[in-house]
Amino acid sequence: MRVMVFMKATGDSVKAAPPTTEAFAAMDRFTEELVKAGVFVAAAGLKNTAEAKRIAIDGAGRTVIDGPFAEAHDLVAGFSIWEVKDMDEAVAWAKRCPNFMQGPTEIEIRPFYEAPDLAEFLTPEELSTSRDGERGKLGVA
Repeated sequence: MRVMVFMKATGDSVKAAPPTTEAFAAMDRFTEELVKAGVFVAAAGLKNTAEAKRIAIDGAGRTVIDGPFAEAHDLVAGFSIWEVKDMDEAVAWAKRCPNFMQGPTEIEIRPFYEAPDLAEFLTPEELSTSRDGERGKLGVA
């Protein structure tokens, strides 16, 4: 099972500088543990929302909204993609993740849709066809 793990932003992290050298080193060590265990697929930290854009979609209309965004509890500071046997394993790994934020934060874990989840939308031929390239590596959609 593949999951996306979101490190949520905090009020301080939205305005803060990048993580400290020590915090980065702790995350790097944790990522190496994930790699050695065969769990790690991909990960990245995200710059603060002062450099971000949102696209609001309403029917055919599109509106660009410039950051920064104030709702810190809704923001993502970074993400990882893990390959785990089940949600319990993902939770166990997440509980070991170092907190590089200033103060409390949250980690959110969400499973990817996998081919069997899409059976009602795809033909048996589409489900059995392997996907090549990056699209096939990271998702079925």
